[in-house]
Amino acid sequence: MQQPSRDKGRLTRLFRAVIEIVFIVFLFYSNLLMGEFTVANGAGKTFSFALRDILTATNFGIALVSAAIGYVVFEFLRKRF
Repeated sequence: MQQPSRDKGRLTRLFRAVIEIVFIVFLFYSNLLMGEFTVANGAGKTFSFALRDILTATNFGIALVSAAIGYVVFEFLRKRF
């Protein structure tokens, strides 16, 4: 038996929201990683050291909050224009 189209629409919106939030988090972390190698590049600094430096609970919290705000703003703009 097929599910009502209303459930499929909700799942599609949720899936799109998750993808957009994950993409914003990815951009946040890639920006942090680039900053580690351009601003704070010291002697003997390796990729694993930079990852340990940026993968913290605080950075993850900031990434999730900023991604949620970014998603809400873009959804507002998408519906407005």
